Amino acid sequence: MKIEQIYTGCLAQGAYYIESNGEVAIIDPLREVQPYIDKAEAAGAKIKYIFETHFHADFVSGHVTLSEKTGAPIIYGPNANPNFDAITANDGQEFKLGELTFVVLHTPGHTMESTTYLLRDKYGKDHALFTGDTLFLGDVGRPDLAQKAADMTQEELAGTLYDSLRNKIMPLPDDITVYPAHGAGSACGKNMMKETVDTLGNQREMNYALRPDMTKEEFVKEVTDGLLPPPAYFPLNVKMNKEGYKNIEEVIAQGENALSPNAFEAAANETGAVMLDTRHQSDFAKGHIPGSIFIGIDGSFAPWVGDLIKDVKQPILLIAEKDRIEEVITRLSRVGFDNTIGYLDGGFEAWKKASKEYDMVTSIPAAEFKQVTDDSENEVSVFDVRKPGEFQSEHVVNAHHTSLSELNEHLAEFPDNETFYVHCAGGYRSMIAASILKSRGIHNLIDVQGGFKAIKEAGVETTDYVCPSTLK
Repeated sequence: MKIEQIYTGCLAQGAYYIESNGEVAIIDPLREVQPYIDKAEAAGAKIKYIFETHFHADFVSGHVTLSEKTGAPIIYGPNANPNFDAITANDGQEFKLGELTFVVLHTPGHTMESTTYLLRDKYGKDHALFTGDTLFLGDVGRPDLAQKAADMTQEELAGTLYDSLRNKIMPLPDDITVYPAHGAGSACGKNMMKETVDTLGNQREMNYALRPDMTKEEFVKEVTDGLLPPPAYFPLNVKMNKEGYKNIEEVIAQGENALSPNAFEAAANETGAVMLDTRHQSDFAKGHIPGSIFIGIDGSFAPWVGDLIKDVKQPILLIAEKDRIEEVITRLSRVGFDNTIGYLDGGFEAWKKASKEYDMVTSIPAAEFKQVTDDSENEVSVFDVRKPGEFQSEHVVNAHHTSLSELNEHLAEFPDNETFYVHCAGGYRSMIAASILKSRGIHNLIDVQGGFKAIKEAGVETTDYVCPSTLK
């Protein structure tokens, strides 16, 4: 028996490869499926099943393409009704894989089709549990994403999830291994541990949602408390996962369209495409195409694209290192952004060599920012774009708070003429914010390099309290 977790950090997502006696099952695959096929072929094995725990909201699964390429059936639990050929299994139904057995455990609550797969070894002993978004390490799946589809309130879904956990998962033995679909950083939960594998027994001790004395009312209150609005792309990804999508190879071929500076500029003007710059934030600050948006490929790239570019059908033009073009297009497609229409051949340097106009972001070290705050007779205007919890924990005295994910809804709050400073935790999100503000004609900003970490180390005065009602 072989169980391999294939973890993708930028999505905080775990897919699984399970092999026994030459037969393979894949659980919740990513959209680019060739690595699973190659892995099975290298082992002399055949992919027999593709298990989906639910209709994912935060990424486009590779189930449809993998089934087309291998002939393996896609398996969902009860209540799934996809627009493509799939097996909708019954609760308790078993599937044999070599010497192993998968048992379908219908665990609705995160969504109504949510299903957990129990793996038994060749002796019939419960060995592992693939929990999807039903049970995370330290948390459970948020119950607000499927309200419309289920015609239920988030409280009703949370109550259903409580029953699923108590009736299907908690009776299982302590030594069983829990393999969730996501880890810390995913927007599918709010309190996940950094670990990606654990025992069910340890989760009974560590996970607030599995307290044995917890009433349903307490569970509903705790699970629904403090939920941030889900990213705009979530329902669009659910739709793609339920209805099907283009082959990723077509998406990549379309995006790998090299454009000269003149052709790139013409395409941007004619299509209204988002010009997406994926270089490092320091390179973007030194020079970028006016109106382009920075979201660096080496940060939480795909989730921020999904959160800030509201329409997955929006045409996208790329400014990126040439050897990373395919990677960028692939990572965009993982969250359903399939309409990349080309990239700037030669990158930003080609733009400069063509004598095209370019812009810059004024960016200063935290020590210089401290000098500004010390020398100023008036209150310095500071905008913190971190998440509400980060801001509430500690922030610069008198700083304004506007979360990056909600920046577009609060543009009117930024000064028209007065210089203001913007920062995040480490510098990545503040450069995204700076690029958005500049694309909206707000240029009187200065980015603080290194973010709050560097600001605090520089000795800028901070405070650790803010009234929650003032948070945006």
